[in-house]
Amino acid sequence: MIFSINFALLLLHEMDAIRAKEWRMFIILRDMEDKRAFKVFTILHLPLYTFLLFSFISQQLLSFVILDLFLIFHSIAHFFFEKHPNNNFKNVYSRLIIYPMGLLSLLHLLGLMYF
Repeated sequence: MIFSINFALLLLHEMDAIRAKEWRMFIILRDMEDKRAFKVFTILHLPLYTFLLFSFISQQLLSFVILDLFLIFHSIAHFFFEKHPNNNFKNVYSRLIIYPMGLLSLLHLLGLMYF
């Protein structure tokens, strides 16, 4: 259940990333016109989601561990990029999506290791 909640939070975060124009924080995409950067940013999620969904089916335990580690790192990265001038996640709503992912991932990972 924890993993399912976390995956749903990840999908919510990616939807919020469109609103926040997260591509403006990435080196290659930030110099593109917003219309083009949006298309590149969103289309890059196709292989990401495909890989994630396939791995959940074929290598469930391994994909749990990889996604948990990624979401822990992801939350830490967002914390360190709080002062980035193009960071538009500086609101309670976005933070209530981002930071619980890291915490839930840590709990899920500990649960996988000890139960």
